[in-house]
Amino acid sequence: MSDDNKTNRRELLRPLHLLGIALVCGIFAAGVTLVSTGAFTSRVHIAIANGNYEGLTPVMLGLVIGGGAFIVTLLIMSMLILAVDPREYESKTLERPVLYDEEPDDASASDASSSDAADGKGSAAS
Repeated sequence: MSDDNKTNRRELLRPLHLLGIALVCGIFAAGVTLVSTGAFTSRVHIAIANGNYEGLTPVMLGLVIGGGAFIVTLLIMSMLILAVDPREYESKTLERPVLYDEEPDDASASDASSSDAADGKGSAAS
C-alpha cells in the first residue's frame, strides 16, 4: 500500500461531524417544541400532576420531534454528501459551485448578450 491512500484525520471524523450537526438540529427542534408547548409553565405541570392533561406530555412530544429532526437532518446531509464524488475535487481549487455544468451553452450565452444589446439600444433611443 502506498502512503498516498492513507486516510487523514479529517476524513475519519466526517461521520462524527454529521452526527454532531444532526444532534444539534434535533436538540434545537426539541427545545423549540418544549418552549412552544409550555413545558416550563406551572399550569402545564399542575395539569399533568392532576391527570387532566390529554395527549402527549410536552416532554414526550419534544423527544419525538427532536428524534425526528435528528433522523431527517442526518438523512438529508448524507444524501447531499453522496451527490458529489470527493476524488474529483481533492486537488482542485473550486471557483464555481460543484453541481453546475462544466461550461454554459454557447447558444444561450450569445442569446443573452444579443438581448442585452437590444435592450440597451431600445432604452437609448427613447
